[in-house]
Amino acid sequence: MHGEYKVPGGKLVVVDLDVREGRIADFRLAGDFFLEPDTALASIDAAVTGLPETADVAAIAAAIRADLPEGVQMLGFTPEAVGTAVRRALVTAPGWRDFDWEIVHEKAVSPRMNLALDEVLTARVGDGRRRPTLRMWEWDSSAVVIGSFQSLRNEVDPEGAARHGFDVVRRISGGGAMMMAAGQIVTYSLYVPASLVAGMTFADSYAFLDDWVLQALRSLGIEAVYQPLNDIASPTGKIGGAAQKRLANGGVLHHATLSYDIDGQTMTEVLRIGREKLSDKGTASAAKRVDPLRSQTGLPRAEVIQRLLDTFARLYGAERGTITADEYAEAERLVEEKFSTDAWLKRVP
Repeated sequence: MHGEYKVPGGKLVVVDLDVREGRIADFRLAGDFFLEPDTALASIDAAVTGLPETADVAAIAAAIRADLPEGVQMLGFTPEAVGTAVRRALVTAPGWRDFDWEIVHEKAVSPRMNLALDEVLTARVGDGRRRPTLRMWEWDSSAVVIGSFQSLRNEVDPEGAARHGFDVVRRISGGGAMMMAAGQIVTYSLYVPASLVAGMTFADSYAFLDDWVLQALRSLGIEAVYQPLNDIASPTGKIGGAAQKRLANGGVLHHATLSYDIDGQTMTEVLRIGREKLSDKGTASAAKRVDPLRSQTGLPRAEVIQRLLDTFARLYGAERGTITADEYAEAERLVEEKFSTDAWLKRVP
């Protein structure tokens, strides 16, 4: 059995192993990481060999740590990364390039339509009716998008939202509220089969699915890093955040919003939670908490988006595609039946 795991911001971890009588046998670790002393490689191999094939990432990592010599230096990987590679080998998880990827970047639609498309395209990837896809959003109006489980009244100031022209909508994924001013953010969605993240913890899958974004941002001169659980940041502040939804049919939605520009004053007047967090710091700190791509790159939003799309295509061999008329029609029905209803918006009052 063979498994691979690219550590977000780190190195590639490769494992080969057999299973005999329910235990891992003939385990071998390889990769482009750094390890000192080099004799520690044999210690890691020995630690994993003999473990039950049901051992989870935490158990594998604990066994490795227990057998590592004192003072060992692991650069570009961790015992948990080895554990993840082992689990992926045991479930024969595919890698990015084992899939035929599609990129779509189409016309601007309403915030509700964007949310409906997320549900429709995720379901279709899960059913095998669509290739795994990266979609870049465009929207024709501003909105506050709250997480699936957030309280509407706790998160949004309705008077402030109306005054600044923000619609209020609820998405199917969890996480926090996002103030999505038209033309001031960059939002993308990944629709992937669950097999791509098989063997990973939920937390690890976040960083794994956004590693390509870190590479794209670094190519623009941004020292981008991933901060658990779901933030993309730089030394000067947070850039954006991600959220996920996993459907019963095996489709996984992973989407993220990156701030291209921001109005700190507006944020504190529209989002209640932002106002409370910043009440003792002053409005000026609102913009500092989220450091936009515009100030860090000096590039137009369209150029930032193009670098993201080009990076994804280069890394994974993705091709440009389209959203079909049937998919748009299904999403329009979902807007009417779900995303435009008070029952959905106020599911958590």
